[in-house]
Amino acid sequence: MQSSRPKMLQPIGGRPMLTHLLDTVGELRPEAVHVVIGAGAEAVRAACEGYDVNWVEQAERLGTGHAVMQALPDVPDGAAVLVLLGDTPLIPAGLLVEMVSEYRGPLSLLTVELDDPEGYGRILRDPGGNIIGVVEHRDAEPHQHAIREVNTGIIMADSEKLRGWLARIGNDNASGEYYLPDVFPMARAESGEIQGVRAQHPEDLSGANDRAQLARLERRYQQRRAERLMAAGVHLMDPARLDLRGEVEAGHDVLIDVNVVLEGRVTLGDEVEIGVGAVLKDCELAAGTRVLAYSVLEGVRTTGACDIGPFARLRPGTELSAGCRVGNFVEAKNARLGEGSKASHLSYLGDAEIGREVNIGAGTITCNYDGANKHRTVIEDGAFIGSDTQLVAPVTVGRNATVGAGSTVTKDAPPEALTVSRSRQTSIEGWKRPRKES
Repeated sequence: MQSSRPKMLQPIGGRPMLTHLLDTVGELRPEAVHVVIGAGAEAVRAACEGYDVNWVEQAERLGTGHAVMQALPDVPDGAAVLVLLGDTPLIPAGLLVEMVSEYRGPLSLLTVELDDPEGYGRILRDPGGNIIGVVEHRDAEPHQHAIREVNTGIIMADSEKLRGWLARIGNDNASGEYYLPDVFPMARAESGEIQGVRAQHPEDLSGANDRAQLARLERRYQQRRAERLMAAGVHLMDPARLDLRGEVEAGHDVLIDVNVVLEGRVTLGDEVEIGVGAVLKDCELAAGTRVLAYSVLEGVRTTGACDIGPFARLRPGTELSAGCRVGNFVEAKNARLGEGSKASHLSYLGDAEIGREVNIGAGTITCNYDGANKHRTVIEDGAFIGSDTQLVAPVTVGRNATVGAGSTVTKDAPPEALTVSRSRQTSIEGWKRPRKES
């Protein structure tokens, strides 16, 4: 990966890949989950806080068989052990349910056919089609490289049997490691059969050993999420150009244009429209809300249909009521706008309580920060704020008040009145503009 971050913490859909696998495993309701970790162990634990996991440290990384050996002391005899790989986060729960339900013991493995099996251990079968073992790619004979059925690394085995087999494997191979597949011939010799379950969709079992493979996993994950949204009735203009990095709940006739990113927990009411290139994080948008192109919203809630953007930046604590209009190059933070209020362009609204039917002119700024503390601006119903106004908080603009363009308001503006704060305009006849010397 060429990364200081452990592989299991590389992101898929905005989350560490290991958390995807732990969520899938949780659907099986196992008696216990053991995760073998090595380099970056503390970071892995921290990223997976909240999961009920027994962490097992592998001080030396001596192969897949060695990794399983580290976990087995915590596994009781008589248990059925399902061994999964931390870098295959997209394996479907349904496939694992099938493997568990069909398990007869003492050993079962999951296989898959690949068009290009380069790098994978090949499944060896006898003339009758029975699995007799696995040969790693680097140890395979030339004729074995032609085998397309490969070992996924996912097995299920009786704990007591597995413990005994692992105690007998060696590391006489090209890497000097203890390979988990070396237990397969032992299992066949004891039971006469190795059970196999063949996966139908290789892309669900893909791992990631480099950035290119990680990117392919990301696309597969996004494809799945997009398909689920469309099955629920969401209209995606191009499902290949959507990135979901959280949980999305959508109503009927929601439309999402291309290159949209949805993060955290996002709720979209009926007929919400999300425009090109918009980014939403932890937002709750009421039915009929439109987010126009290239707007960025975080922690935003709308309580009725309103228009946002294009190029709007709405930060946490922003709440818009029905009929609101927040236009291009408007930034809001911890601001609430009442029904029908509008800030159409080029304004900053921070720590503000804005009533109904308020008009915010272009270039308006709520000056909420004094260098140490934040202060609140209150604009009551029906007020009209002229362009290029600075409202120096704490300050209140009264009901139906008008603030003239270009004003700096440092005291409360009374209701039903015009408040203007400007220096006198002066014109100097005969004034010459300075010129550069030639």
